[in-house]
Amino acid sequence: WRGREGAPYSTLVPSDEVTINYRHGLPVITLTLPTRSERCRFTVKPMVTTVGTFLQDVQREDKGIERAEVFATDGSKVSDATLMEVLLMNDFKLVINNTAYSVSPPVKDKLSSEHATEMEDIKSLVHRLFVALHLEDHQMRKEKELLQKLDHLKEELLPLEQMKARITDSADAKTSRLLWVGLALMSTQGGALAWLTWWVYSWDIMEPVTYFITYGSAMAFYAYFVLTKQDYIYPDAKDRQFLHYFYRKSKTQHFNVERYNKLKEDLAEAEESLRRLRQPLHLRLPIQEINDKD
Repeated sequence: WRGREGAPYSTLVPSDEVTINYRHGLPVITLTLPTRSERCRFTVKPMVTTVGTFLQDVQREDKGIERAEVFATDGSKVSDATLMEVLLMNDFKLVINNTAYSVSPPVKDKLSSEHATEMEDIKSLVHRLFVALHLEDHQMRKEKELLQKLDHLKEELLPLEQMKARITDSADAKTSRLLWVGLALMSTQGGALAWLTWWVYSWDIMEPVTYFITYGSAMAFYAYFVLTKQDYIYPDAKDRQFLHYFYRKSKTQHFNVERYNKLKEDLAEAEESLRRLRQPLHLRLPIQEINDKD
């Protein structure tokens, strides 16, 4: 039997030096510690313990062990990440310092279908318990990260929000003034037509004038549709004019609208993620306790 570099081990010990017995369903590995020359038992959990963890436990028990490795019967090294459940399915060699121990795990009795189903249920229960025990820590870390992200986004948005508020007030004031000017012009036009109809000319003369004014207004509304591809609806026209003033003012004030919108989207996404994280079904807590935490 040779090591990875081809050098023979000084001793190849028979399998009785390392024994494996099952107690309460768990394998117990018994071996002789080289420095202390005494037998020591190691109970492993095959579905959780890895080869690396088992070797660390052996070295921790005997500080004189400088080298501890596991090899398959064909001489290939067994990875430290391999579960002990997989290792105990076949024969292997345990190397401690320069001594190689030949190990033959006992063959476990085949489980009945009912017992196998019960074992699968137990494994599933253990997995759910593991997830439940570690879920709260993960959610706490995730919540902390989201809160830090929210604080950072709000700090970036604060000066932009203040600038946007000033620009919005200015654009809204200009839009309102434009609406009042339109109302004043329409009132003036109506008064002028009434004055020309009853005091200066007659209706027979003013009727064609009013017709062409109406036709000119229809042409203006149609031109608005051709240019904007929208009907001339007063609320929509007001919003369009507001946006025109807003973007023109933003350019003069060096307000980055794209960056502001991106920050708002990131803020909404982070808030939604935090809300979903704090849902009672995700935290597995009563609704009242969630409300208290908020």
